[in-house]
Amino acid sequence: MTVQQQGGILQVYHSGPLCVAGFGGRDVLDTFSVKDVRDELLELVQVQQCETLALDLTGVKLIPSGMLGLLSSIRDRGVEIHLYNPSEDIREVLEITRLDQFMQLHDMEIPY
Repeated sequence: MTVQQQGGILQVYHSGPLCVAGFGGRDVLDTFSVKDVRDELLELVQVQQCETLALDLTGVKLIPSGMLGLLSSIRDRGVEIHLYNPSEDIREVLEITRLDQFMQLHDMEIPY
């Protein structure tokens, strides 16, 4: 099922066993609370019975530690995590914390 969810922080591009979401190229993690993003992500994963979460990080400069913890806990639930277009700073944090070993990182152009 393809969904274009509006009104929340997340933009959901596809839902179901494969959930694809992003922030529309905005650095929203600077603007919105991690709790709001966490609530939307958890709802998406639970309601859609997501097996793979593909998260587009285009435009996001940094991920707060709480968000990294959330992604780890989602992964611990058996959901595969793919991060698209992480910034160099995000890549560095993922390497330092070794989370890059548990989450697949991808670079690709996403037109907005």
